[in-house]
Amino acid sequence: MEKEQFYYDNKIVRMFLIATVVWGIVGMTVGLMVALLFNFPNYMEGISWLSFGRLRPLHTNAVIFAFVGNSFFMGMYYSLQRLLKARMFNDTLSKIHFWGWQLIIVAAAITLPLGLTSSKEYAELEWPIDIAIAVIWVIMGINMIGTILKRRQRHIYVAIWFYLATFVTIAVLHIFNNLELPVSAFKSYSVYAGVQDALVQWWYGHNAVAFFLTTPILGLMYYFVPKAANRPVYSYRLSIVHFWSLIFIYIWAGPHHLLYTALPEWAQNLGTVFSIMLIFPSWGGMINGLLTLRGAWDKVRENPVLKFFVVAITGYGMATFEGPMLSFKTLNAIGHYTDWIVAHVHIGTLAWNGFMAAGIIYWLATKLWKTELYSKKLANAHFWIGTLGILFYAIPLYVAGFTQASMWKQFNPDGTLVYGNFLETVTQILPMYAMRAFGGTLYLTGFILLAYNVYKTAKAGSKVEDELVEAAPLKKITARRTAGEGWHSWLERRTILFTVLTTLAIAIGGAVEIIPLLTIDENIPKITSVKPYTPLELEGRDIYIREGCNNCHSQMIRPFRSEVERYGEYSKAGEFVYDFPFLWGSKRTGPDVHRIGGKYNNNWHFNHMLDPRSTSPGSIMPRYSWLYTDDLNTSNTQGKMEAMVKLGVPYSQSEVDKGLFLLRNQAEEIEKSLRQDPEYVKNYGESNMQDKEIVAVIAYLQRLGTDIKKGETAEN
Repeated sequence: MEKEQFYYDNKIVRMFLIATVVWGIVGMTVGLMVALLFNFPNYMEGISWLSFGRLRPLHTNAVIFAFVGNSFFMGMYYSLQRLLKARMFNDTLSKIHFWGWQLIIVAAAITLPLGLTSSKEYAELEWPIDIAIAVIWVIMGINMIGTILKRRQRHIYVAIWFYLATFVTIAVLHIFNNLELPVSAFKSYSVYAGVQDALVQWWYGHNAVAFFLTTPILGLMYYFVPKAANRPVYSYRLSIVHFWSLIFIYIWAGPHHLLYTALPEWAQNLGTVFSIMLIFPSWGGMINGLLTLRGAWDKVRENPVLKFFVVAITGYGMATFEGPMLSFKTLNAIGHYTDWIVAHVHIGTLAWNGFMAAGIIYWLATKLWKTELYSKKLANAHFWIGTLGILFYAIPLYVAGFTQASMWKQFNPDGTLVYGNFLETVTQILPMYAMRAFGGTLYLTGFILLAYNVYKTAKAGSKVEDELVEAAPLKKITARRTAGEGWHSWLERRTILFTVLTTLAIAIGGAVEIIPLLTIDENIPKITSVKPYTPLELEGRDIYIREGCNNCHSQMIRPFRSEVERYGEYSKAGEFVYDFPFLWGSKRTGPDVHRIGGKYNNNWHFNHMLDPRSTSPGSIMPRYSWLYTDDLNTSNTQGKMEAMVKLGVPYSQSEVDKGLFLLRNQAEEIEKSLRQDPEYVKNYGESNMQDKEIVAVIAYLQRLGTDIKKGETAEN
């Protein structure tokens, strides 16, 4: 058969490679800035947009969506064309995808430091950017599926299975988790509240890790590891089992992030069962990757690319063993809310994602610029510096996590807490935080070496040009199975059917868990004493969200003796019915605040936010000086209340109409109470502090946990 000539689009691959390197350095630098704030909480004092609560989501978004996202697109655009023997479906779509994604990243880099956030973990971006993400993602999907449909290769290789699963699942997760009611250009409220919002968020959050940080990278592993080792994948059958079992099981596991919370027990148990089952497909993928290198271990010693791949796959195996283990309630009770979880997450990101991306970048640099790598010594130096960085980052945080859990739960013989002051558990682990920052510095240094190595390789090589190739056109694909053809081999020819079955596999788990919680009222028993937030409290809650306070403070007291003793009555599902979004948190750098209302007077909160060390010696919380100088913006208070009414909050029309009047009355009462402190009068005289943001924050904090009395549950 006569062959056709065509060109692979290498330029789009180069563009994504450069973006991966640039955003990798940016994201890691922001991460180091965040890490240093634990030991030097005021080194950027007074700069609101560089505070911890605003930088932390910037770091996670930059690393996940900018660095790992671009690395996936880089590897996908290179491998997809070669696996299908076809140029990308449409060059214009490729460019729109690239520039659209970079603009989204820039928008995130602007809005998150400004405090424009929805507060949902890994989904903090506000609604206009969410829409842009959906549009660009669909454009990428059209380009991907269009390329598959015009392929010259009959079967779609295992890497492409994972690319398709990534496209379909992220689209579903992103749309359903980010259903929100806009209030203004950059302010919205989640359409879910409390327990429902928590389940939907961690259905998304866990599976964002699964289908943005795992399945696409597995696809890259299945292409680039065999290429770099010049060996076939170890087992085709294992690939099939790995793929289908992974995408079906993973989607169920989200509730293991919410064990011992107010989430219904049946949902927690489902999450635990499927999380434990995840070990088998996850380790199947790890074994398939490592055994692909069988007989090539001499190459591993000499080839820095293979070194990165080996540690990356090993890191994947460690993280995917540890995750299911943490879904056991016994271990979850120890690890959750501690730095153990931070260490666990970074084993995945630094080793699995970071090292896989580094190995691919080094390998692609020689192919794109048609030359040898500038320096294997530098690449090896990067490998060892990066590996040490991972160890110095993770090991101290594991120690910190165990230390926190142990100190939080210790009791004296008389039944009182040994460490009644939460700060005692913070100061104990400050050396571990310093070591974490050192590890992050090493890892960043290694990546800077990569950037220099790639730059010098590009300078010494040829200009990146589209690659001329030839391949025979694909004959018409028949629907029937041919003699001796396996069912999966047949399915690989039926791209649309394959995609539909993939969609069904990932949809079942989410539907079984989420639909009952959204439709069956008995899952969230009502508590009659729980009332909506006042207008001032609502504004204070929005400021709390803007400042990212939920990054350090949880609002979920679990039914443990130690937590009830430390914080107060454990949290009930019915207490959160007016929380759009939920703010249960996932890390306790500071104490839980769900029962903080009424625990301290208004002056304590006023002084604590201005200078945390004045009320809590040794605190690592930053100062929030701008709350005392910035006027509270009430221009949209009524609009926020109207949005709440649409979401089901029972404000009367009279309350909405009088919203500003009610807000001012409550603010005046708070300032009047502040004036009972002579120090306040001495420092602030006749200033109108009632108009400042701090008063709204105080109102919100004083409300938390005050709707129910000890032992109160649901209405009869």
